[in-house]
Amino acid sequence: MHVSLRGISKSFGPVHVLQDVDFNILGGEIHALMGENGAGKSTLMKILSGVYRADKGEIVIDGQATPITSTQDAERLGIAIIHQELNLIPQLSVMENLFLGREPRRFGVIDSKAMRTAARTYLQALGADRIDPEAEAGLLSIGQQQMVEIAKALALNAKVLVMDEPTAALTDREIETLFGIMQQLKAQGVAIVYVSHRMEEIFRICDKISVLRDGHFVGERVIAQTSFDEVVKLMVGRELGDRFPKRDATPGAVRLVVKDLADAGNISKINFEVRAGEVLGVAGLMGAGRSEILKTLFGINPRTAGTVTLDGQPLHIRDAVAAIAHGLAFVTEDRKGQGLVLGMSVRENATLVHLNRYAHLGVVSSKAETTAVAKLIEQLRIRTRDAELDVKSLSGGNQQKVVFAKWLALPPKVLLLDEPTRGVDVGGKAEIYHIINQLAAAGVAIVMVSSELPEVLAMSDRILVMHQGHQAGIFDAKDATQETIMTAATGGQTAAFTADAPPVENVTA
Repeated sequence: MHVSLRGISKSFGPVHVLQDVDFNILGGEIHALMGENGAGKSTLMKILSGVYRADKGEIVIDGQATPITSTQDAERLGIAIIHQELNLIPQLSVMENLFLGREPRRFGVIDSKAMRTAARTYLQALGADRIDPEAEAGLLSIGQQQMVEIAKALALNAKVLVMDEPTAALTDREIETLFGIMQQLKAQGVAIVYVSHRMEEIFRICDKISVLRDGHFVGERVIAQTSFDEVVKLMVGRELGDRFPKRDATPGAVRLVVKDLADAGNISKINFEVRAGEVLGVAGLMGAGRSEILKTLFGINPRTAGTVTLDGQPLHIRDAVAAIAHGLAFVTEDRKGQGLVLGMSVRENATLVHLNRYAHLGVVSSKAETTAVAKLIEQLRIRTRDAELDVKSLSGGNQQKVVFAKWLALPPKVLLLDEPTRGVDVGGKAEIYHIINQLAAAGVAIVMVSSELPEVLAMSDRILVMHQGHQAGIFDAKDATQETIMTAATGGQTAAFTADAPPVENVTA
């Protein structure tokens, strides 16, 4: 199948999201679609899949102009999309989500046995056979839900498959399985559009790349004939410089001490220290207990054993309110489900945690609040029409900056980051890295969980590696490599690479 989008334009109110965009998709090809957050990538793909209708332009399939006015039209034509934001119905089972609207029937009645068998087949093809087809979708982890979304697209036997950030919540093993399936589909003549911010994946798996910038098409390149620097320049319109900014902060005295930390069945015997101004990276495979460390420290998961001290004082945190009161902040991996209130404005989200700072005698000063938010928008370079715009209208990268703004209104003593750049474009990542470095330079102790090993290695001073709920070792980042980190994460020998923690000192005033 050959699909051409020609002269596509789309506006939402006064905002022009796409302007005269051309994009060509060929069968048997994996075509990357890239651009900064807000460049129009997801909107273009939603037009192709029938979620939106273009204001102008046409879709041509195998030489014929073909209107796509609904998702049903797209499915009938063999076009499937795996959305960046998961679209599962949480109350339904995995298999009901896989075949929603297309349930196998026997004598006019849904054939649950056939549906269960088919669901298991698609999940096994993805190496996700541990997922129970009858499990309630909403109870699965984010990574498992992503695998179900991919299985749902495969079940459509699509001729054009759009993948919008499909690996964002997957383990390395799941990513390898997915890439193998993509190569099989490519060999069968399926056209795959791959939307991702992960450059290593783009250059490894894709054949071509097209770039959007500010709603305009700016170029198409053959992957073998381009480079990382050229792609970045197409995306941002300038040279980005170093991918990871240099870190020159000198860690101070020990701020956070964790001894024998455990929760109810996810992690146990976790020991580490973080100095003021230090970034402690946390690496490991999905399900190893990385996020659980942060949740336990922040009071979301109950602590069942161990001690935590902050500036030499014992911490007894039972909930998020107590954590905030003691100077802890937590940027979660699920910004839409847990980090933001989507129906509220940028201003309301940015001041939500520390609203009392802008109040006098119980009444919020709108002037003080507006002034503070304007400074945060400028400091973090949040691209928004104004502070009163609903946060759900922003791109993913700008939403993530609003999550940071929420905590920076009153800088914390300890900042817990869970996948801080997930779903953020290369330019937005650079800005978030700059924010992290600024906070470290100001003396904030940072614990950062990330699935991207280059990010962990470049942005950390030391790296704690998790394996199956246990601590596999702590590495000095300047001596560590991706290979040594992965060896530890998979249960290999790590003792020779384990870095001793610095001697304990208390922070003095």
